[in-house]
Amino acid sequence: MHTKAATLTAAPDGLRYPFPTPPKPDEVIELAPGLLWVRLALPFRLNHVNIYLIADGDGWAMVDTGIGNDATVAAWTTLFEGPLKDVRITRLIVTHAHPDHVGLAGWIVERFGCPLLMSQVEYLQAAYHQHRGAPERKLAQRLFFRRHGMDEEITEALLGRGQEYLTRVSILPPVYHRLIDGGEITIGSRRFRIITGGGHAFDQVMLYCEADNIFLSADQVLSKISPNVSVWAVEPEADALGDYLRSLAALAGLLPDDVLVLPGHGVPFYGVKTRITQLADHHEERCQMIADACRDKPCTAADLVRVVFHKHVLDAHQTGFAAGELIAHVNYMRFTGRLTEEVGPDGIARYIAR
Repeated sequence: MHTKAATLTAAPDGLRYPFPTPPKPDEVIELAPGLLWVRLALPFRLNHVNIYLIADGDGWAMVDTGIGNDATVAAWTTLFEGPLKDVRITRLIVTHAHPDHVGLAGWIVERFGCPLLMSQVEYLQAAYHQHRGAPERKLAQRLFFRRHGMDEEITEALLGRGQEYLTRVSILPPVYHRLIDGGEITIGSRRFRIITGGGHAFDQVMLYCEADNIFLSADQVLSKISPNVSVWAVEPEADALGDYLRSLAALAGLLPDDVLVLPGHGVPFYGVKTRITQLADHHEERCQMIADACRDKPCTAADLVRVVFHKHVLDAHQTGFAAGELIAHVNYMRFTGRLTEEVGPDGIARYIAR
């Protein structure tokens, strides 16, 4: 285990990075007394996820788990036989239902006999992901993609390899303890306010310790990238982007700008208000691109994916996220009166800027 002194590194983005070098795969970094940082590899372009351990009496509470594959099990085994050899996990807190965060929940709970803590919506969403391959659900997804102008080749790719990451989870524990927005949780000597927010996930859990000025932001506020904010077939009329922007506004009103942000990806940083403004501006820029395209002619979501993501080469996995995010922007712009939807005789929805 390594203790690294915080060295404030300023960056052109206006943020400050006290721990700019992340832990190696077999390394644990102490961020503060009773607060540890582990990083695990992911098999995607976003190639890592952060795990935090918080001192909890004679053990440690773990926040998130990594994805449910053999490589992550091996990584944890190396850590538990090395720098975390004497660590006992007392509680597992999972921030949301995405496989890189909940993927090994069953394995961790079984290994340590510890309870699982999640928000109710995220626990049920994780259970849904484990059973989403049912024929009727695949039909709903197929119709959803077709409605937004995806051709058969893209649709087949999205229903296959594009969503296989959702299966990368261990068996979800059958019992959990519910975390509720506005509640509090005591972990060792620290007391955290529970904050939940939508957009990236339906009810993602974040933890704020006012006394120590620490904010575990999960994937809601990341330093270098914007978290994916998507709409999917299970709730085709969702206003995911509106939920996300409202969550950001609430966080900006609650958090001091000098809070230490511990994100699910990237490195810890200071400057949360600056980053929230950047994230909101990023989504407004995409809305402007969509509005400009839809003034020239009615566009499908498939058309607009090519407009917004024209600089990117996307595989099936990334195309699925791009499509979901594009539809989130379209829905938000419809609900705020910036786009009008027209469904043609072919059953495909097209959008016109007002």
